[in-house]
Amino acid sequence: MNATQSPVDHALFQAVENYRARNPRSAALLAEAETALPGGNTRSVLFHGPFPLSMARGAGCRVWDADGHEYIDALGEFTAGLYGHSHPVIMDAIQEALAGGINLSSHTAREGLLAHEIQRRFPSMELMRFANSGTEANLLALAAAQAHTGRSKVVVFDGAYHGGVLTFAGGGSPMNVPHAFLVARYNDADSVRALVAAHGANIAAILVEPMLGAGGCIPGEPAFLQALRDLADDCGALLVFDEVMTSRLSFGGRQALLSIRPDLTTAGKYLGGGMSFGVFGGRREVMERFDPRRPDALAHAGTFNNNVLTMAAGHAGLAQVLTAEVVQALNARGEHLRARFNAVLERHGVDMAFTGTGSLMTLHATAAPVRSPADLQGTDGRAKDLVFFGLLDEGVFMARRGLIALSLPVGDAECDAMVAALEAVVARHRNVLPARA
Repeated sequence: MNATQSPVDHALFQAVENYRARNPRSAALLAEAETALPGGNTRSVLFHGPFPLSMARGAGCRVWDADGHEYIDALGEFTAGLYGHSHPVIMDAIQEALAGGINLSSHTAREGLLAHEIQRRFPSMELMRFANSGTEANLLALAAAQAHTGRSKVVVFDGAYHGGVLTFAGGGSPMNVPHAFLVARYNDADSVRALVAAHGANIAAILVEPMLGAGGCIPGEPAFLQALRDLADDCGALLVFDEVMTSRLSFGGRQALLSIRPDLTTAGKYLGGGMSFGVFGGRREVMERFDPRRPDALAHAGTFNNNVLTMAAGHAGLAQVLTAEVVQALNARGEHLRARFNAVLERHGVDMAFTGTGSLMTLHATAAPVRSPADLQGTDGRAKDLVFFGLLDEGVFMARRGLIALSLPVGDAECDAMVAALEAVVARHRNVLPARA
């Protein structure tokens, strides 16, 4: 160990060097891409040092990287890969759509079928429009709220993520769209009350994730989310639930679990069957402004809004695969797995824990209660990095930031293997991981 290195730095250095040695092809592919893509990357979340893995293929809940290593895919495409890789029902639907032509420049029967299937799950979406991503869906929902209310300001939350141009971790991003944002603290209704008291007449929308996703799988407390519903009603703003990630937590998303009806909902990810997709919808009187038959209609274009591949894949997945029973079983599996993970960490006396709900969870370098991203300030990211690289060695692929999103093919054998992998990693690094008080 270098004399200037702490034990945890030394352990992390060794883990990174081992990663370099195991994955030369992934490193080479990134270097080749650097001549055309800045940093060899076109999707920021995928990058991490010293270089990200390059995956060659996937099947079921397994992926294989460019160097031939096999992993349990515990990341599930950041929640979009709910069906796993190449589900036969979805593959058949895509093949059928391909055979009929993919650029038809017209309406087809498929968009209506998909819309009705989504509406069956989310009755608050009385009318809806399709887009190509959750980011687009959130931008359009805010535009709809501003048009409906005639107001400009939007309440958001520290640590929230609503897309690459609507991100509020660490005080925001220079990439954010230039809306008049009012930033409150997550799970702190009083911070929102203060903003409503000061700006209520100018607030168009309160935009919130019912559970912070990229912000760390921090569930919104029921009383907090109900308070947002009440505050929106009091000041005449629209409550917008960003369920891009949380829509999978029950047959009707987290709004159904909590019996809270937002004015607008945004979603995407797996609802497109693994293809690019976003959707926003809600109260009829708000969404009717997009009716192109109206003389004052709001224009909403998008070449691929109703592309036949997404429409076919999305409808097939929802109508034939993702029943209420299947959704319930997946989330029960996630609850059990998270409890088993946390039992491993507690048994070894490690000050780390997973938070989340159902099939979504994130590892944190603290076992203390986490109600907002502010509670994570001062935690040691090196501990999470050690677990990340260690789990890769054990054949488990998750996000560098600690996110796990289960897919339908993940079964008992995979859960047992992931628990055993975490056990091995924690046992190996217990002496350098943060200890519980």
